[in-house]
Amino acid sequence: MAEGKVLGIGGLFIRSEDPARLAAWYRDHLGIAATQSGQPTPDGEWVWMQEAGPMVFAGFARDTDYWQEDRQMMLNLRVEGLEPLLALLASAGIDATHREDMEGAGSFARIADCDGNPVELWQQG
Repeated sequence: MAEGKVLGIGGLFIRSEDPARLAAWYRDHLGIAATQSGQPTPDGEWVWMQEAGPMVFAGFARDTDYWQEDRQMMLNLRVEGLEPLLALLASAGIDATHREDMEGAGSFARIADCDGNPVELWQQG
């Protein structure tokens, strides 16, 4: 094998009936510089410069009940200030459907984007 290596995830691509609406949802509610394919954000951004940190890349059994059966994946985002973020989301009508504290891992809350895709918010413990 060549001396190459993977440095990290370079993108996340989600199918949507309305890609512009989905990108705006992530920008407006989570502050991510999300774009519609081939278009910059309204601020002219093409990429989201995230903070470095841990990332879990895990396969789950097909019959997992950790998220909806009709969804193939779940996005997990590292956050700071989980409670204030959840309050802000709730004021926009976006409620957490699942809350959990895991010793040694941190606190988790699950929301859904405007297309119903599961998004887990994770504050490291």
